[in-house]
Amino acid sequence: MKKRIFIAMHYMELGGAEMSLVGLLHALDYSRFDVDLMVYSHRGELMEMIPPQVNLLPELPEYAQIERPIKEVLKDGYWRIAFARLKAKWQFRQYVRQHHPKEGSAIFQYVDNAVRPHLRSLHHLGCYDLAISYLTPHGIVLDKVQAKSKAAWIHTDYSFIDTNVELELPIWSGYDHIVSISESATEGFVRVFPSLKKKVMVIENILSPQFVRERSKLSTPEEVGKEMPKTEGCVNILSVGRFSTAKNYDNVPSICRSLNAYLSKNPKNGIKMSRWYLIGYGGMEDIIKEEIIKEGMQDIVVILGKKDNPHPYIKACDIYAQPSLFEGKSVTVREAQILCKPVVITNYATAKSQIKNGKDGIIVPMDNEQCAREMASFINDADKQNAIIQYLRHHDYGNLSEIEKISLLFQSL
Repeated sequence: MKKRIFIAMHYMELGGAEMSLVGLLHALDYSRFDVDLMVYSHRGELMEMIPPQVNLLPELPEYAQIERPIKEVLKDGYWRIAFARLKAKWQFRQYVRQHHPKEGSAIFQYVDNAVRPHLRSLHHLGCYDLAISYLTPHGIVLDKVQAKSKAAWIHTDYSFIDTNVELELPIWSGYDHIVSISESATEGFVRVFPSLKKKVMVIENILSPQFVRERSKLSTPEEVGKEMPKTEGCVNILSVGRFSTAKNYDNVPSICRSLNAYLSKNPKNGIKMSRWYLIGYGGMEDIIKEEIIKEGMQDIVVILGKKDNPHPYIKACDIYAQPSLFEGKSVTVREAQILCKPVVITNYATAKSQIKNGKDGIIVPMDNEQCAREMASFINDADKQNAIIQYLRHHDYGNLSEIEKISLLFQSL
């Protein structure tokens, strides 16, 4: 008899956690599992990438209001949800006044706690063998879904986000299993929640090389070249991800200005400059645009916006860069490696779990000027780039075997 699995996700916009979920869904053995997927809001380019074997549950209107603009929620008559979210904002402001956090991740649990009482139960779906909450906050699956075993995923490094431990600990504690995407992400989480160490296990983001390569062929070089043209003497750098604090794209214009200064002073292999392309979306886009103007990088740092399929752009770039402040384990870095691209990442806390420095990519300092200097050195070193490309061609960056660990999650604690 097949095991029943419930999986919850906020939406399917372009993002690392969403791509990670797509990888998981495509790797599951549907002769063994019946999978119900609940996407709270049926939006995002990746909706079309949900496998046909998955039973996509109907969107429930009140669940779809959790992350919509509050004005729209009020306009559509969901007063309780709107007022609950306003209450959460007020509570978070009190927390900020007392604790002065550097960033605002803690607000998500306040929203979860405030909104959850106004969401209908999902018990009518029956009792599942396994329920998975794939992205924080995790209160909904814990309270609303019946299951013999429950698992919650970690997608980021908790060393670098603000957490109200008192508020979140009861939620995490309610799960049978906590799944981390890397050993480094596990270490960061356990430093914040040491009492939960025994519940944490690692299941890396599941990627199929064949899937990534097939997606990379869905646009022709000519189509990609219209937006990311090849120019003599210029190296094309690409970054893909949400325009958020973690990705650090607001510092790209400064890095790129210094990088081009180094390249113009010491051109090698005919490379005199770079263009840095950004694929993504998010609340920091206006800040990035302001920094582009401030650094005089118009037409040099180019925002391409959202792309349903970024893989052809990764395939077409010369260098893939991830200048993040912190990561769990970047999906796009692994995708770039599968497509045999020289990868540059900054030295965030989990960087060494992703890159073998000098073998399958390089790790550069976080400081903008030092980052630019080492990137210029790497761009000028054709031999090192070619050695990395050859290494990538002869190593398998797929990890479909990780899916076997799912069986461990059916064991409740």
